[in-house]
Amino acid sequence: MSFTLPDLPYAHDALQPFMSKETLEFHHDKHHLAYVTNGNNAIKGTEFEGKSLEEIVKASFGKNPAVFNNAGQHYNHLHFWKWMKPNGGGKLPGALEKAIVDSFGSVEKFKEDFVAAGVGQFGSGWAWLEVKGGKLAISKTPNGESPLVHGATPILGVDVWEHSYYIDYRNRRPDYLKAFLESLVNWDYVAELYDGAKA
Repeated sequence: MSFTLPDLPYAHDALQPFMSKETLEFHHDKHHLAYVTNGNNAIKGTEFEGKSLEEIVKASFGKNPAVFNNAGQHYNHLHFWKWMKPNGGGKLPGALEKAIVDSFGSVEKFKEDFVAAGVGQFGSGWAWLEVKGGKLAISKTPNGESPLVHGATPILGVDVWEHSYYIDYRNRRPDYLKAFLESLVNWDYVAELYDGAKA
């Protein structure tokens, strides 16, 4: 299977003022495109040709860095664009909210822990809300890794590579993470993934 760059599910300026048009032009049109192009080149003539993206990510982890780095980031970004929407944030769908309260004590505590994971990820990487063994957990990973390669299913992820926030927030990563949770997250998509992970 060859990788293709999907269109954004909204206009480049739709997430302003929390994520600028310029950030999305660089992040989606250049960075994500590079993962697609380099990933397609890396899998040519390898055993990964013809496999699904999830199979490629899992099978190349720890074995083929050129394939994994690009496939992993392609996988992460396919979801990242859908994890955001214009006028995002707000109230969580009922079943997801209940699961988060059951797991973390409150939605606010979940948000605190999620921001702390993103702030605490040294260098490039991601912070995640994942389903592992039927339970919700927060994790962080370096570079292009995701819960997928650690036996879990990601249902929300935030990119903390500097290119995802530096144009808008400079070195204020905590402010970016708070804006992501309060004003950008598409909770309906998170709930859909949560239902799928439980099934």
